[in-house]
Amino acid sequence: MRRALVAWSGGKDSALALAAAREDGSLDVVGLLTAVTPEFDRISIHGTRRSILLAQADRLGLMLFEAAIQAGADNAAYERAWSTALSRAREAVGSVDAVVYGDLFLTDVRAYRERQCEQLQVEPIFPIWGWPTAEVAKQVIREGYVAYLTCVDTQQLDAGFAGRLFDADLLRDLPASVDPCGERGEFHTVVVNAPTYSSAISVRRGERVLREARFNYCDFEIARLT
Repeated sequence: MRRALVAWSGGKDSALALAAAREDGSLDVVGLLTAVTPEFDRISIHGTRRSILLAQADRLGLMLFEAAIQAGADNAAYERAWSTALSRAREAVGSVDAVVYGDLFLTDVRAYRERQCEQLQVEPIFPIWGWPTAEVAKQVIREGYVAYLTCVDTQQLDAGFAGRLFDADLLRDLPASVDPCGERGEFHTVVVNAPTYSSAISVRRGERVLREARFNYCDFEIARLT
């Protein structure tokens, strides 16, 4: 059986890929591999707080290995950080044979990951590759995943979508030009409940911030019980 890490963004596609990998009898998922930006204490690109990331790993019962990437880092810095995180994972859990990705159809992204994995001597696995994204989006909702939009690319989608629940109403409201899963980077999500979680993560919406005059982020934080 191949031992695998899941490239975990905290969003719905990586959550689906994890579920599919766990159903694959030839894979043993031994941890999560996530790019984080230390100065923001958040998942890179998605903008999800690290506290939520830690809660996700806890709910999944998986070890988390973080690739620390500075804001504005280039691909070379990203690749060094990813390699370092993979090495730490191997020190902690033993052999790692594969990395699982939640990519759906972007062939250039897949080719990049394949080249990177070849250098790292791991097999890239794409368990949800080629799944029709309109059906994937409906599956997310049907199977009980609860996700919110954390970031919207305002060059592709109205900023008002940031912070919205990923539900049937959202899918209905998306313009035809936007992929239902946001595969072209139109939006990113955070999963706060899933069939694979031991319990839901209670969150509350915070402020909205526009960065780089383009990306509208909606902050989410873990809700404190009173």
